[in-house]
Amino acid sequence: MNIHWFRQDLRLADNPALTQAAGQGAVLPIYILDEAAASDHAMGAASRWWLHHSLAALRASLGGTLSIYQGAPMDIFADLLSRFDVRAVFWNRCYEPWRVAGDAKLKQFLKARGCAASSSNGALLWEPWSVTKADGSPWKVFTPFYHKGCLQADAPRAPLPPPRASWRDDPQGAPGLDALGLLPAASWDRKLAPHWQIGEAGAHARWQAFADEGLAHYAEGRDLPARPYVSRLSPHLHFGEVSPHQLWHSARRISAAKSQHRPHVEKFCAELGWREFAHSLLYHHPDLPTKNLQARFDRFPWKEDMAALRAWQTGQTGIPMVDAGMRELWQTGYMHNRVRMIVGSFLVKNLLLHWRHGERWFWDTLVDADLANNSASWQWIAGCGADAAPYFRIFNPVAQGQRFDPEGIYVRRFVPELAALPDRYVFNPWDAPPQILADAGVQLGATYPHPIADLKRSRQQALAAFQTLKAAS
Repeated sequence: MNIHWFRQDLRLADNPALTQAAGQGAVLPIYILDEAAASDHAMGAASRWWLHHSLAALRASLGGTLSIYQGAPMDIFADLLSRFDVRAVFWNRCYEPWRVAGDAKLKQFLKARGCAASSSNGALLWEPWSVTKADGSPWKVFTPFYHKGCLQADAPRAPLPPPRASWRDDPQGAPGLDALGLLPAASWDRKLAPHWQIGEAGAHARWQAFADEGLAHYAEGRDLPARPYVSRLSPHLHFGEVSPHQLWHSARRISAAKSQHRPHVEKFCAELGWREFAHSLLYHHPDLPTKNLQARFDRFPWKEDMAALRAWQTGQTGIPMVDAGMRELWQTGYMHNRVRMIVGSFLVKNLLLHWRHGERWFWDTLVDADLANNSASWQWIAGCGADAAPYFRIFNPVAQGQRFDPEGIYVRRFVPELAALPDRYVFNPWDAPPQILADAGVQLGATYPHPIADLKRSRQQALAAFQTLKAAS
């Protein structure tokens, strides 16, 4: 018998390790919940909720044969090898530092006991060590990484069909999913459910909906948070309910059939490339989640203001575009990418709070919380990462709202207390005359907060703080 160890590849189609396992005999499909190894980056509440439902969907697609365990993988495999005649163990690689180290030790452990061990690439279009400069060093800027590295490397392989296999199960690995304790005790998770169809079938339904409705507008429309022009595939990709190879080749087929879609497909594929870049950064810089890539930011004069942090987390900053984004996150487990940049800029630049506060909050509340993407993106917005936005690029949430949500649809959806304000003031209610506020039923400081930061003054303070780094260098 062979074992396939599911991790962040919770699907049957285009699963290289599963296909290998099925090609060599009967397969015991297993999942191991190991939270101790991740330490400070054990899954947040939103990820745990998603995982619960994704495992349920996977178990159903396997006819109920998925065996589930909790604990250290080495201990679980020692027990399995003692009870079954296991010829080989197969899995797809993950790129979190603790998984890389653990996989190496597990391979040695299995081989020492006469059991073959094989890992495959089921998560990335290109392995991080295969896209480097001519001298073997990693790229530090996205554009050459993608155009000179990825697009000059071997093309992504074609997706694989679901394997035909003889599934086995382990009575000791068949507890109810509730035994894992993944679902939060509070009812917070229930409001997420209407926004998602979790599992492999849901991932393909989401791709099809995007291909039909959003892809034709993607290049420019991806910046409009009120419009359905983004894929919302990030959680499905993170948990491996769909592979990047499936998306890449499906998008390319659409481009070949509909030439007018080509610029939108190219942009979508470049966004898949950004995901590859983030994983490359994490692979080559395992401390990416905690350490500034640009060491000079170690001296940055961050503030500690827990009241301001709490206002940001709860969408009560008094800045409508920021509050809309933070409330979308709390209500749906997701935030539009353009808005992620706006709320991130406000946190680290207008409030001068450390980017790690944002990284930790997103880690706990995003259903697509991914160590590589989350860490790289927060370092990018803070200006301390690879190919980072210049620190002096400070998003003005009023101007951003006026440009990308001109009718105020997104803000009114998530900040309904401002819904009756005219478009002119929905992003900056503090500028509205008293009578207009009264007519709209808005009382600043009562029905909606006063701004916790003056945008102009806080921008100047951020630039002054950045100048201290130059003076110290």
